[in-house]
Amino acid sequence: MINQYPLWKYLLIAAVALVGIIYALPNVYGDDPAVQISPRHGAPVNAALREQVSSVLTKNKLKYKAIQVTKNQMLVRFYNTNDQLAAVDRLTNALKEKYVVALNLAPATPSWLRDIGALPMYLGLDLRGGVHFLMEVDMQAAVKQHYERYVGEMRTALRNKRIRYSSVEYTQNGVLLQFRDTQDRGKARDLLHSQYEGLKLQDQSTDRGPGLLASLTENKMRDIEKFALEQNITTLRNRVNQLGVAEPVIQQQGNKRIVVELPGVQDTARAKEILGATATLAFHFVDENNNPAQAASSGHVPAGDELLKERSSGRPILLKRHVILTGDYITDASSGFDQQNGGPAVFITLDGKGGHLMRQSTRDNVGRLMAVVYIETKIETSKVNGKTVKHVKKLRSVINVARIREELGKRFQITGLDSPQEARNLALLLRSGALAAPMEIIEERTVGPSLGKTNIAQGMLSVEVGFAVVCLFMLVYYRVFGFMADLALGFNLVLIVAILSLLQATLTLPGIAGIVLTVGMAVDANVLIYERIREELRNGNSPQASIHAGYEKAFGTIADANITTLIAGLVLFSFGTGPVKGFAVTLSIGIVTSMFTAIMGTRAIVNLLYGGRRSVKLAI
Repeated sequence: MINQYPLWKYLLIAAVALVGIIYALPNVYGDDPAVQISPRHGAPVNAALREQVSSVLTKNKLKYKAIQVTKNQMLVRFYNTNDQLAAVDRLTNALKEKYVVALNLAPATPSWLRDIGALPMYLGLDLRGGVHFLMEVDMQAAVKQHYERYVGEMRTALRNKRIRYSSVEYTQNGVLLQFRDTQDRGKARDLLHSQYEGLKLQDQSTDRGPGLLASLTENKMRDIEKFALEQNITTLRNRVNQLGVAEPVIQQQGNKRIVVELPGVQDTARAKEILGATATLAFHFVDENNNPAQAASSGHVPAGDELLKERSSGRPILLKRHVILTGDYITDASSGFDQQNGGPAVFITLDGKGGHLMRQSTRDNVGRLMAVVYIETKIETSKVNGKTVKHVKKLRSVINVARIREELGKRFQITGLDSPQEARNLALLLRSGALAAPMEIIEERTVGPSLGKTNIAQGMLSVEVGFAVVCLFMLVYYRVFGFMADLALGFNLVLIVAILSLLQATLTLPGIAGIVLTVGMAVDANVLIYERIREELRNGNSPQASIHAGYEKAFGTIADANITTLIAGLVLFSFGTGPVKGFAVTLSIGIVTSMFTAIMGTRAIVNLLYGGRRSVKLAI
């Protein structure tokens, strides 16, 4: 009997080894300290910006390695962190409000590897350093916003049905409606009962006359709080994109808290600014009968108006105070092009109530200008006389002004945008750019890069020591066959790193623990095979027959053991969170690759060394 592989198997193993080495290679090069420049409000990322950035850096004698444009962003690489930190201040002052300037760590992978999609795997917070936030959603504010929305809707509904009322106002217990007589109150109760689900309607007379208190049921309140939490998580994911964070962790904790982990983020102040800002949207009519420039210079704003500024140009604009619609009614938004003039546009979809309100508001106002107002609410904490005081700061700006061409309903489009990029940004903002409720950062923890480097060093040391001890044991106990197992073990580590890089998975300390465990388990298959070969030799079989029997008869046992471990890894991944998932990923990948390297890889080497000879003595 002669043990030989067909040529295609040798070529397959060689190809897998080559691909593994290429895609594991980017992890050797490390990171460059970098500054990421992202556009705001459709600002261009072009040669002029590149020239401006280069000029600012040269003028301030800051040496940079390269300036790259990727995915409509600009990345400036530096040789050291001192130049990087100094560059952020200079570029922020030079680029003003049109661009977001943030610190980052950029992979130093050569361009030829990047061109074929070979990128390093991401490192988790515990390895790379970064920032950890625990944020709490203000559920009372979420409920209050819901009640305030009801106030405007109920006023409109009562006017449409010609039901007389004295007042409709928000109170701590709900929306209180005042009427002149009990007959109007009865009509209002029937109307609200038919139009609104999840409301409790109670008669509540006051000194002003008969009243009706509309309050949310417990189930409706829970739904509002659940939606607020889910919407805030979705919004945070989009905001984190501005920081250029690879593999951020954004997940729910409890009923009203959100955990945000941003690996590699050095600019924690910028991260807090983006994550902590609370935003909402509102649609207003533009006052075209008065001069906004004159109102801005004189400080006299016409009655019923408010004076704001366009965010892109900074020009003053007068808006009617009456709110047509808020962003709460938007269910979807997408960007595209206007069919009539080919200009960029955003296509809006409203829910049923939103569509009804929009039809009513725009039916008699075709030809008027309508503005979209972006409202940010920031919670700033300061120390006053040794006590922590919270200040609420509201910022309002107009992000878009467009003329109403026809009566609008559930679906309509916004035009008048400067570029397709601005249309995409606005669609993203309308779709998920507004937080459903304010949030406060109640815990902040920064993991320094130095601690991350220490964790990497200790993790690598554990892998190296485990690898060396296992290799030494196999070499001493199984001699030449042990050396083959050691080669397969090294090949296995390369494949694990390559697959993690291809998947762009995040490596954490528990992930390194999974790799260390895999190193010990990977040689189990070789031990079973080699012991079977030694048993066959003791029974008097020829070396070639013993090799064949060792690999064939041990395969079933190896498969059973590895499949059960793989099932355990998949269960950990399915039901675990965070660190548990990281451990499960590396363990599962290691199990699959060890099957390939320990069985097919070592068999190929054995066949090359011993397969062509009939009379041979096995060094096992």
